[in-house]
Amino acid sequence: MPARRRGSDDDRPAFDPIAEARRQWIEHGWTDAAEGMSVVTSVMRVQQLLLARIDVALAPFDLTFARYEILQLLRFTRSGALPLGKIGSRLQVHPTSASSAVDRLERQGYVRRSPHPTDGRTTLIELLAAGEDVVTQATEVLNDAVFGAVGLSASQTRDLLELLEAFRRQAGDLA
Repeated sequence: MPARRRGSDDDRPAFDPIAEARRQWIEHGWTDAAEGMSVVTSVMRVQQLLLARIDVALAPFDLTFARYEILQLLRFTRSGALPLGKIGSRLQVHPTSASSAVDRLERQGYVRRSPHPTDGRTTLIELLAAGEDVVTQATEVLNDAVFGAVGLSASQTRDLLELLEAFRRQAGDLA
């Protein structure tokens, strides 16, 4: 078991587990992959940390980040409505995941499904007034508690965004 900080009530180890994993990678002869393993593990850990902060911020609204993103996406549209398939593709999630999130938002009274006026095969998801109200309030909280307080300087944030965009481009995520 890792050593704990003296006088600390938290569960944080007194050392960096990712740095230790990197050391072990090198020790086991995987030197060429050690840096990449550290990058992947660090990004995954940062994702966990950010999602935990987001979960805390959205808990009073009974929203997950996925449902928040759908509400915000609908809020950004001119008409306040989008086809379900377009929601999934814009948020880069599987159609089943988008549909499940919309089901929950519909039960919460934040959106409604309606037939598309010109395409009978398509279902529109419409943002309701209650959904607009909750996404407005949730955005204020997220801007204060998460998005506006990531813990990096402006130049670090720009550098990180450039690096992440380069990775996404190389991985084929962007044209």
